[in-house]
Amino acid sequence: MDRRLLRLGPVRRYVLVLAGSALIAAVLVVAQAVSLATLLAAAAGGRLDRTALVVGAVTVLLRGLHAGALSAVAGRAAAAVKAHLREQLLDAAARRGPAWLSGQRAGELATLAGRGVDGLDGYLTGYLPQVFLAAFVPLATLGWLAVTDFASAVVVALTLPLIPVFGILVGRSTGARTQRQWHELTRLGGHFLDTVRGLATLRAHGRAGAYVRRVRENAEGYRRATMRTLRLAFLSALVLELVATVSVALVAVPVGLRLLDGRLTLGAALAVLLLAPEAYLPLRALGTRFHASQEGLAASAEVHAVLHDAPGPGGSPGGSPATTEARLPPADAALVLERVEVRYGDVLALREASLTIEPGDRVALVGPSGGGKSTLLSLVLGFTTPTAGRVLAGGADLAALDLAAWRARLAWLPQRPHLFAGTVADNIRLGAPGASLDEVVAAARAAEADGFVRALPSGYDTDLALHGLSSGQRQRLAMARAWLRTEASLLLFDEPTARLDAASEAAVVASAARLAAGRTALLVAHRPALLSIATRTVTVDGRLTESRSPVVAA
Repeated sequence: MDRRLLRLGPVRRYVLVLAGSALIAAVLVVAQAVSLATLLAAAAGGRLDRTALVVGAVTVLLRGLHAGALSAVAGRAAAAVKAHLREQLLDAAARRGPAWLSGQRAGELATLAGRGVDGLDGYLTGYLPQVFLAAFVPLATLGWLAVTDFASAVVVALTLPLIPVFGILVGRSTGARTQRQWHELTRLGGHFLDTVRGLATLRAHGRAGAYVRRVRENAEGYRRATMRTLRLAFLSALVLELVATVSVALVAVPVGLRLLDGRLTLGAALAVLLLAPEAYLPLRALGTRFHASQEGLAASAEVHAVLHDAPGPGGSPGGSPATTEARLPPADAALVLERVEVRYGDVLALREASLTIEPGDRVALVGPSGGGKSTLLSLVLGFTTPTAGRVLAGGADLAALDLAAWRARLAWLPQRPHLFAGTVADNIRLGAPGASLDEVVAAARAAEADGFVRALPSGYDTDLALHGLSSGQRQRLAMARAWLRTEASLLLFDEPTARLDAASEAAVVASAARLAAGRTALLVAHRPALLSIATRTVTVDGRLTESRSPVVAA
């Protein structure tokens, strides 16, 4: 069993239920076999054993009810465990920040949270219940056989270990091949999402065909890995069936001979012949379920790797608060970048970047694309960790702060805000989940969004999954989110007027100017309109250079 999964509360409770269920199943298996043997032996003597008939009918009914109840419990437990893992996984990704999800990793995470976690169904609803059945049922049958026919019990006891031995020998290769299969799938998912995201750019540069071929090659690699795994699974099933069949024959032949010699009664012989296959059946089924569970276990290992390496709420790995967590500085504390360097692999995004932002400063960040402006905002958000240097808030290193509490002081307006499926009010309320409808409407008015929202089919109750918005409208809804964050003392605007028409740009700039009054702000600006809000201008081109007059990048 996977010890990492057993540490989860829902799994531990589920395991206790499975242990009790397996014990009940073992008793029912023995009772059914013995009652049926007694009934057949009585019928051979020309009489009807009503007690055996009733016991047999009741045990058959109880086994059916038990199987149905176990299936329902397993389904609910699997759903609870998968929901728990997905929540932990997404929390870990959120703590790592958008920088961690760059490139193919976003697609790999989507594959892991979707197909990967769903793969645990085979483990939780199939393999794990079978583990307990394989532990309890053979022991119960062996105990009854030892009382009924000791010689048969010895044969069963000697041949039973052959099935897990062969299963382990084959299972080692299966685990390795399934791990490779899973890596092929995650690589395919990551590359596919990365290709879809950049499809417009690829088509513009005539590179779409090459990337289509790469996706096709990755898909073919996954197909080959899957077929290799399936061939091995079918081979192992054949081996286990052969071993079990031969083992049952080793029990049946001596029983038949002793029955003919009169050394064994018909009832005892029938009980042995009915119980012997039941002793091997759980182990045979365990081998089959093992293969079905391997993809989920491979994904589980990846999930736990992400959870183990993810920073906790205070910046420490594993989701636990950092032991060196510093006290959150006052809201009016200065923000200082101290000789900061940021690298993405071999690419140096920022070098020797030093900047002091006093309370009330509204600093415009200008410069060429790729100069490091968005990286600087990511540093302040805590999404990116400096390769060298420090980011200080009130003298405290940002890496040692409770990042969740720090981000509660920020209002961030990205260049491309995301709107979720849901109502307009719910999307605005992301800025303050507990806000009332009146507060949502007030924020929309401040962001100059109230007019177009009321013109929508259902106003603030309009479902954005069914109704599209323009870029300017989306940006004003994002601005309304920022207005709801009344406790935010630091505003981060990442080119909020990019891709907007003149009217939308004027509305966003006017709202931003009112929101920034009396607050500290970092404004990434490529267009002149947003510079009117700034009190200082800093050019970002790998390094930071203070400009005496506004400088607008081309």
